[in-house]
Amino acid sequence: MQVLIVNTGSSSVKLSVLGGGGEQLGNSTLELRDGTVTAEQMQGALEELPRVDAVGHRVVHGGEDFRAPVVLDEHVLERIREVAVLAPLHVPKALAGIEAARKVLPDTPQVACFDTAFHATLPPEASTYAIPKGWRERHGLRRYGFHGLSHSYASRRAAEMAGGPVGRLVVAHLGAGASLSAVRDGRCLDTTMGFTPTEGLVMATRSGDVDPGLVLWLLQYGGMAPDEVAGGLDRGGGLYGLTGDSDMREVMERVRGDDPAARLGLGVYLHRLRAKIAAMAASLNGLDTLVFTGGVGEHQPPVRAGAAEGLAFLGVAVDTAANEAAHTDTDITAPGAKVRTLVLTAREDLEIDGEVRRTLEG
Repeated sequence: MQVLIVNTGSSSVKLSVLGGGGEQLGNSTLELRDGTVTAEQMQGALEELPRVDAVGHRVVHGGEDFRAPVVLDEHVLERIREVAVLAPLHVPKALAGIEAARKVLPDTPQVACFDTAFHATLPPEASTYAIPKGWRERHGLRRYGFHGLSHSYASRRAAEMAGGPVGRLVVAHLGAGASLSAVRDGRCLDTTMGFTPTEGLVMATRSGDVDPGLVLWLLQYGGMAPDEVAGGLDRGGGLYGLTGDSDMREVMERVRGDDPAARLGLGVYLHRLRAKIAAMAASLNGLDTLVFTGGVGEHQPPVRAGAAEGLAFLGVAVDTAANEAAHTDTDITAPGAKVRTLVLTAREDLEIDGEVRRTLEG
């Protein structure tokens, strides 16, 4: 079986065709037009790709209903549309990709794979907000967590590299969006993103954690409208808000030039990262394995080294030479360190491929 992976992002749709051994047989990228992708675009791309027997779609939010991948039909699509309000920047674009693929491939089975599903195992103490019970029950307000496909893949790949159980595992998915997960025996016990993908770490343009009282103050006394505040937290915050650059590569270049704003931005980023990794370790009652993945996690040795320097008390230490040379699926643990540290290539496509095959083959 050859599976088409449809990964819809904020500005583009990445398509790839994977064979039975997980090998990539072809790929293409489509640019979103006014936040959507058309059937004509999809048709044109598929004409240049190998034939496909099934389709797997990445969907950021599954709400309370979808805690596992599911074959798409009209009922499932309707439920995903209802969930879209929980992730309005992501789910409508994924729906456009689904609708385009279903129009072009009407007789091909298609599966929705949810980023929130991996975090559905969060215990109540980790998923529940300390807000009025009526709010939680009426609106489904809880911590959902995101990047689950990446966290799930990294958890399995870490075990493959270790040749067995990895014990108490923290996965750091660090990209434009960034989140951590605390995993034991393949089960997610805690994560940093919450009801929305804004909570948690400092990201490219998202603020991460802020005092909710600060948001209320801006609305009540700062003369700002809700859309303006939301835009600042999601698109004007994070590294961009701290430095004027959303790309960690540019920030690091400025740090090397001793730029004060860049140094502050990196300092805030690392402070939050170290603190949150330690919090994830506390959820696990210790730490045995730490994984870095995602664009920043894979390609920025100074970020990995900076995180490790603040986590020595947990037993984390990285080998300088191995850290600098790491590129894909590499062990960078320093000799004698109590915690194994790995750098893994993010492969959501492989995770989606596996979920599609398991769903369709039973």
